[in-house]
Amino acid sequence: MAQHKSSKKRIRQTLKIRLRNRYYKKSARTAIAKLRTMTDKSEASMFLPKVVSMIDKLAKKKTWHKNKSSNLKSKLTKFVNSL
Repeated sequence: MAQHKSSKKRIRQTLKIRLRNRYYKKSARTAIAKLRTMTDKSEASMFLPKVVSMIDKLAKKKTWHKNKSSNLKSKLTKFVNSL
């Protein structure tokens, strides 16, 4: 168990950050899944920038690796263009 004041604070911070990361990751995954199920090109092209923004935010905070985010954005853009 943590003894020092700073380590107790670090545990509290880590818990909050972990929960926040989990929320944003799950929201992004849900949005990606929703985008992949769309069949209307105009609707999908309107929704794509929102999803890309979510992915960029996760990459910026280093929650997702930058290569993972670029691969996802590339695949989603290809998907929307192929509709």
